[in-house]
Amino acid sequence: MSVPAAEPASAPVSPPSPAAEPAALVRTRRRDFRLFMSSHICNELGNSITYVALPLMAVLTLHASAMEVGLLAAAEQAAFLLLGLPAGAWVDRMRRRSVMIAADLARTVLLTGLPLAYLSGLHSMPLLYAVALLLGCARLFGDVADQSYLPTLVGESTLIGGNSKLETVRSAAEFSGPGVAGFLVQLFGPAGTLAGQAATSLASVVLLGRIRAREERPAPAGRRHLLRDIREGLGYVLGHRVLRLIALNTASVNLFLSGVMAVEVLFLTRTVGLAPAAVGWVLTTATVGSLLAAVATERLTRAVGAARLTWLSLLVTMPFGLLLPLAGNGWRLALFVLGSLVQSAGVTVYNICQVAYRQTVCPPHLLGRMTATMRFLVWGVLPVSGVLAGVLGEVFGVRAALWLFTAALSAAPLVLVCSPLRRMREFEEQPAVPAEAAAQ
Repeated sequence: MSVPAAEPASAPVSPPSPAAEPAALVRTRRRDFRLFMSSHICNELGNSITYVALPLMAVLTLHASAMEVGLLAAAEQAAFLLLGLPAGAWVDRMRRRSVMIAADLARTVLLTGLPLAYLSGLHSMPLLYAVALLLGCARLFGDVADQSYLPTLVGESTLIGGNSKLETVRSAAEFSGPGVAGFLVQLFGPAGTLAGQAATSLASVVLLGRIRAREERPAPAGRRHLLRDIREGLGYVLGHRVLRLIALNTASVNLFLSGVMAVEVLFLTRTVGLAPAAVGWVLTTATVGSLLAAVATERLTRAVGAARLTWLSLLVTMPFGLLLPLAGNGWRLALFVLGSLVQSAGVTVYNICQVAYRQTVCPPHLLGRMTATMRFLVWGVLPVSGVLAGVLGEVFGVRAALWLFTAALSAAPLVLVCSPLRRMREFEEQPAVPAEAAAQ
């Protein structure tokens, strides 16, 4: 969509404050956001349960090896590398709610078809790989459209609050999902559990369909090429001083935090000697930090400032990760719990602040491309992190690998601390849009 000639291309037009809006419009916004958040509950809980149930289907019904389970996880993440950049360009050419509904319908079909294949005796590891890849594609397009759609539902001044509520939903799903998944798999088996998640995706379709907010139809793509749209998304992110810093910092945090996550199960089982049930309990406690942080972020933002809180949340919490490799039997296990909980809280606060800023500062016609570009840049490191964790664990041992990753994670926030962001309390309200992104 082209920027209107009569308006400056420096920033999107800010919506009126809630106080200036008619009461009927405010009620409609709140109703639409409740429907949107209910859709989030269905999707996040479904994703969290599927994340456990899909590999359990591979292990329990196909006796998959560790390598096959790893490839299954890689298949689901591959979409962000293969389609991360073009996804944003495609989403910007379509209505975002329609994309979310299509993604949910795709999930419904996939999560219905796989149990039917199991009942027919046709399921296999290649089929699971294909389903995982397609589920990852549906999640990619749904997530890009999701983050780009939120500013349509809430005013710019309430983006922090809106993102905090959505992050609370995500954290609650992460907290309850693994336990619920284990219970459902034990009760109904992996196939029955996955079929149940098809119902949650279908419920999300119904909820999204009831939203009344009008979404403008994007301008026809005409003769514009996909590669040009991708270049515009990359050019906007890399040419924007603050977004470039956020992308670099988030990629660094993801690289090292994913390394921690890759070795922590081995560390807890083989080094500390915990039983599988105890490992699940220890890892679940980390999500308590996310849940508490999501609830508190809006208040912290008012007290500290969004820009300052973005880097301060990581600077204060990431060093707590150094407690993880100190963990052992008995009371020393509490060190792992404390470190994980505090780190999880810090990452949640950081994510809420930086995502809200991205949604505020980006012109509406670039939201999809900006979101997809950021996802590509900051999630593209995940496969590298897994390989690096395996090599370090084999060469130096699991505890040493954990030391290396947590030490690097403690230093990662210096990317923002040593930047101009450190001198800001609030983010710039109207930063300039790079010319190559604005000129369409």
